[in-house]
Amino acid sequence: MILATFLFATMGVCVKLASEFYAASEIVMYRGLVGSVMMALLSHRAGISLKTRLPGMHLWRSISGVTSLCLWFYAIGKLPLATAMTLNYMSSVWMALFLLGGAVLMGAKKLDWRLMAAVLLGFVGVALILRPTLDQQQLWHGLAGLLSGMIAAMAYLQVTALGRVGEPELRVVFYFSVGGCVAGAVITGITEGGLHGHTLWGACLLLAVGILATTAQVCLTRAYGTGKPLVNACLQYLGIVFSFGYGMLLFKDPLTWQATVGMLLIIGAGVGATLLRSKVAPPPKDSQFNPAES
Repeated sequence: MILATFLFATMGVCVKLASEFYAASEIVMYRGLVGSVMMALLSHRAGISLKTRLPGMHLWRSISGVTSLCLWFYAIGKLPLATAMTLNYMSSVWMALFLLGGAVLMGAKKLDWRLMAAVLLGFVGVALILRPTLDQQQLWHGLAGLLSGMIAAMAYLQVTALGRVGEPELRVVFYFSVGGCVAGAVITGITEGGLHGHTLWGACLLLAVGILATTAQVCLTRAYGTGKPLVNACLQYLGIVFSFGYGMLLFKDPLTWQATVGMLLIIGAGVGATLLRSKVAPPPKDSQFNPAES
């Protein structure tokens, strides 16, 4: 799990560097291309057929996952790396909010105040993180990162549903990668007028994004398959720490007390929300499946 978080943080570095040459949708396209090839090879090696009887569910999972991924990659290119990573990791807090909303709709007379406190704590952290960006006119970039986390939570629900009907993780990731490749190409064609030309450095960055993301996903799946889900869910937040270090060392990202406190609050809220959610409905082994990590 620790290796997976390190690889995802390293992928974020490559995405940030590649954003100087390519649009976010273009990076998503190449990431999907590399991921689909690697997933096809892994599926063949594992003897898992890629044929599915649930194309509709995969379609909706791909739509939400690709949308989240595009927003996240866009935020990485425009915001400090640790800030973008933290806003995407708000998915656990969004999941808690969805759980509370579902309870209200179902007519629950009593809500878990601890879960409500975790949600509020997470949004206090968001406010502290986004406040420094207002001076830099980066509010919209911050909102894109925040929205990526919310849609990631929706994608988690769809992945959970696919897991419950027996779809293997490799097949789920394969169709998500294919969806990302197709959607990224279409969005790039519409918004950018076509693909950008390549340099050796740019091509290496794109290849690295795909390989790092896919390898990290294999590590993540292995961790949830053999370890304790709640321990893994908490260790996953090490990705923010790695990204924070990368941002300071490579990109000279500023270290402000507001952003630091905000990230700590979101990490605490995410861990708390995960622990409390597990008492309501024990998650599957890939419970923290994040579209950016698939």
